[in-house]
Amino acid sequence: MYLYIKRAWDILLVLITSPIWLPLMIILAVLVKVSSPGPILFKQKRYGINRKFFMIYKFRSMYTNAPKDVPTHLLQNPETLITPMGRFLRKSSLDELPQLINILKGDLSLVGPRPALWNQDDLIAEREKYGANSVPVGLTGLAQVSGRDELPIEIKAAYDGEYVKKMGFFYDIWILLRTAHSAVSGSGISEGGPK
Repeated sequence: MYLYIKRAWDILLVLITSPIWLPLMIILAVLVKVSSPGPILFKQKRYGINRKFFMIYKFRSMYTNAPKDVPTHLLQNPETLITPMGRFLRKSSLDELPQLINILKGDLSLVGPRPALWNQDDLIAEREKYGANSVPVGLTGLAQVSGRDELPIEIKAAYDGEYVKKMGFFYDIWILLRTAHSAVSGSGISEGGPK
């Protein structure tokens, strides 16, 4: 039952806040375009609910010669591949803003386990132990407000499992508020780390 409420809440909150994020998204899109050659958006295949794939959207934060489908933390010298604008976008988490479109499409929820890369079978296997592959993936989640890039896969999956057990309206609100605080403070973010 809550999943239907969750979906309605996602759509309502994204639409209500659109006068704030839509102009910001347009400004950032222009800045990404003029700051370095290449597309505005970065699209990547990710695991969604029940292991179904979808294309996630982000503002492009790396140069076009960066390897595709490799987590940033596994690249050699990732700082040389991230554009100056990209550094700002990543540090502020504004590179994630286009995922509001994913939410409206139904690919994502506001809160849930972060969608794994299509080749992150180790994370998917760990989440399966907790039933965390059977809930909507999210723009943010419990793992993201509990250490984010600093957490190993086993711990991230355990946090995702904890979210599955506690999932509810007020718990989602609490995670969103924690996310806003983390985004402002920059806590738990390692430059070049996975998101």
